[in-house]
Amino acid sequence: MDRKDFKFISGWIEKDSTVLDLGCGDSTLLNFLRKNKNVKGYGFEKDIKKVQESISKNISVIQADFNSGLEKYFDKNFFDYAVMTQALQENKNPDKIIIEMLRVAKEGIVTFPNMGFWKNRLQLGLLGKMPMSDSLPNNWFDTPNIHLCTFKDFEKLCDDLNITIIEKMVLNSNYESNKLLSLFPNLFGEIALYRFCKK
Repeated sequence: MDRKDFKFISGWIEKDSTVLDLGCGDSTLLNFLRKNKNVKGYGFEKDIKKVQESISKNISVIQADFNSGLEKYFDKNFFDYAVMTQALQENKNPDKIIIEMLRVAKEGIVTFPNMGFWKNRLQLGLLGKMPMSDSLPNNWFDTPNIHLCTFKDFEKLCDDLNITIIEKMVLNSNYESNKLLSLFPNLFGEIALYRFCKK
């Protein structure tokens, strides 16, 4: 398992639970959870090649855009968890996706890059350029990101949507924590992991 954030996510997921992975890619996370937590679940993915890779791992995957497809497939509280890693900022309506996550699952888990990270602020403020970093590697013209946010932005959205944040982790690009991240998360944190539910 290459993605270090998957280790933290798996720590939030109970054994023998059900999981929906939105933008599952080749289903590396679901495969890991199946082997280590006996999880059952589905992936949602647009890319046909990644869907085929998932199927080769015996993972159930729906090839569709989850921005418009969730209500067609799953009833309320069908899953224990709905997970979306590093894709929230790529969605046209992230607020609606979060609401849908908590319609189909009891809890949601998201990870995303922090636009408020100090290097991003520096590049935008002093250089007048859209930031690039380990967690934001693309140029402004070829990035899939359309709704970048800070940790404070996400927490305010959750408050506005009457959502409770159960747990939060703030990490650097190596998925590690330190004292600066604990003291000033919105300034020094590069990547956020949030676990949340309805109030």
